[in-house]
Amino acid sequence: MSPTRGIAPTIESFFPGGLPLWFKAYDGSQSGPPDAEFGLELVNERGLSYILTAPGDLGLARAYVSGDLVLHGAHPGDPYPAFALLKDMTDFGIPKPAELLSLVRALGLGNLVPPAPPPQEHLPAWRHRLEGLRALGKWGRHSQERDADAIHHHYDVSNTFYEHVLGPSMTYTCAVYPTADATLEEAQEHKYDLVCRKLDLKPGQRLLDLGCGWGGMVRHAARHYGVKALGVTLSREQATWAQEEIKRQGLDDIAEVRFSDYRDVPETDFDAISSIGLTEHIGVANYPSYFGFVESRLKPQGRMLNHCITRHYSGGKPTAGAFIDRYVFPDGELTGSGTIVRAVENAGLEVQHHENIRVHYAKTLAGWSANLAAHWDACVAETDEGTARVWGLYMAGSRIAFERNEIQLHHVLATKTVDGESGYPLRHDFGA
Repeated sequence: MSPTRGIAPTIESFFPGGLPLWFKAYDGSQSGPPDAEFGLELVNERGLSYILTAPGDLGLARAYVSGDLVLHGAHPGDPYPAFALLKDMTDFGIPKPAELLSLVRALGLGNLVPPAPPPQEHLPAWRHRLEGLRALGKWGRHSQERDADAIHHHYDVSNTFYEHVLGPSMTYTCAVYPTADATLEEAQEHKYDLVCRKLDLKPGQRLLDLGCGWGGMVRHAARHYGVKALGVTLSREQATWAQEEIKRQGLDDIAEVRFSDYRDVPETDFDAISSIGLTEHIGVANYPSYFGFVESRLKPQGRMLNHCITRHYSGGKPTAGAFIDRYVFPDGELTGSGTIVRAVENAGLEVQHHENIRVHYAKTLAGWSANLAAHWDACVAETDEGTARVWGLYMAGSRIAFERNEIQLHHVLATKTVDGESGYPLRHDFGA
């Protein structure tokens, strides 16, 4: 290989405008500004093969997760300061034939053979579709079996791991910060209280929380608003943890969390239904049946609050991206808030209030990243270093996307209005 055209300069040529941080490769070549605060080091041929055979963020993620691409100058639990510099620069595709030939000559044909992905990677969407065909639909996209598998991949990492990252609230959804300097715990408490106020919960009412996670909303509503709350989750780990915490807090008589698909909930006539962070998982094609289910479980004049990550526009493919689909939320789908509003209305519910709390999720992710960095050794010991790197990378990337208005977080509040009676006041009174 020519000493003037090594691996590092070749890789830098993939990035429009050049790299904003220094880059070193195992062949001794270097590129990028040498005095930059942050840097990346490619330590072996496998990492190069990952980058060349899956161009863009997926190849870089594979090399990073496997430890073949090492970040310098930033903590792996919170790589945000470094990766924020690379935002909008990693969407490079497969080289053109002439460029590919040049790469083969410069880097060697062997590096164009795809290595096995890291063990943390989930099946790609096309493999899921193939498996669905083989199973004659049993494992089709967003079937109960497939949804359970996707939830298991993401949420059943380890309750202890989540305790380190999420903090005492064990709340894995966007917080709402009452003030700029509020703590993560204060903001999560404020979020649950805001949802309760939007739903106008009163003592003795019945609440159904869909995709309840570790039961934070269930416990808050039962303890502070005196409702009888039922939560359901597809994660057995979450359900076990939530059930134990409900018992520890002495809420057994009014709070319950089930390990169950929401579609299997038989009860009806709920005064309120909350869906906090579930809609991302159910698939856009299933919105009509999902919100139809919600409408069928509400009593007349009951309220529904849907809390969901969205795109900043409607239309286009609803995929969350290759890295997110393979490593974080298999089968996750994001669309614009207008698509959600339309589905809610088409299900027969009346939308009363619609709010975007995007900036709050960026702050929430910063808090989780700080927790991961602070408990890095414990998180690695609880899972493995590759999994911990996935979480650091995912949260940093998501934070950047929320800050730059590429994705948003929307609350949609609706009522089951019957014969024109919604039970909603002349003006809402749920406060900030």
